[in-house]
Amino acid sequence: MTTRVIQWGSGNVGRSSIATVARRPDMDLVGLLVNSPDKAGRDIGTIGGIDPLGVVATDDVEEIVDLDADVVLHMPLPSLVFVDDPGADLDNFCRLLASGKHVITTVGYMYPQVYGDEVMGRLSDACAQGGVAFHGTGANPGWFGDLLPLMMSGLSLQIDQISVQEISNFQHYPSPEIMFEMMNFGRTPEEFETRSVRHRGWLDGLFSEAVQMVADGIGAAVDEVTSEMETWMTDDDLHTAAGTLAAGTVAGQRWQWRAVAGGRTLVHQETVWRMHADVAPEWPTGHWSISISGQPDMEISLPHGWNRDVLGSTAAHAINAIPYIIEAGPGVKTFLDLPLIAGRGSVSPG
Repeated sequence: MTTRVIQWGSGNVGRSSIATVARRPDMDLVGLLVNSPDKAGRDIGTIGGIDPLGVVATDDVEEIVDLDADVVLHMPLPSLVFVDDPGADLDNFCRLLASGKHVITTVGYMYPQVYGDEVMGRLSDACAQGGVAFHGTGANPGWFGDLLPLMMSGLSLQIDQISVQEISNFQHYPSPEIMFEMMNFGRTPEEFETRSVRHRGWLDGLFSEAVQMVADGIGAAVDEVTSEMETWMTDDDLHTAAGTLAAGTVAGQRWQWRAVAGGRTLVHQETVWRMHADVAPEWPTGHWSISISGQPDMEISLPHGWNRDVLGSTAAHAINAIPYIIEAGPGVKTFLDLPLIAGRGSVSPG
């Protein structure tokens, strides 16, 4: 049977999703929500950079809620950071779920248990009302820092600590919107402190979800989840693909999250973000890596450029989850509730 899919959001991740769903013979793209009046009324395929599909986009949420569909791929910028109403995403989840549509999102909520009974209650009630499932996914968090450690843990006789590092240099990343507006590089310390409040709260939620889920997945009782962040200021102008960072502004960020169990760190996730190779030489260097201390000790490392399109993979992880979510039954479904999510192979003719 063909699954009727609504795409919510048409940014970089959303456009990749549109093109991918349109190619899938088991899926039918029946709607698109956009947040720009300039895109409303345009063909979905044109917005997604492919041939027209004969379906037009809308900026009317009511139209999407009323549309007959099986699942919504929810991929906007997170309301916790970018929308006047920080709770808009959660409100929209509940409306869509209650209308009988499965929801798969990439804005977080991979392990919404960390947000307490109120959030879980709202999601669970909406799922029950609509008879559908809710799932959050991503690339990191959502694959690298949580699914891979859990898979590796299956080879462990004893686990003393799981450590995850994402070390990235954005010197050649050509998006000023993401680097300067979303991640707040190039800000003075005072500007960074003011402008990053919502972004920091969103990130704390995302990575707290990840370390809590890993700890729960290996059967540990977590005492607390902690977070810390430090910045590095450049003394000189730095020229990057996204633009120039002026001297005296933020050029590096180091974030750490820990799930503490029995008074010691059990799961540790660290991200080190640099806007230039010369930034913060005293901070950890290397690649994306996962290590498990215990019996046996294990480590894997993925080199820079291991994935040529992380945003596309973010969309893929959501799209590939669709059949699993439909089969899972009603309720909030985290990675701990689902089987391994695999992609779909393609066969070239001849």
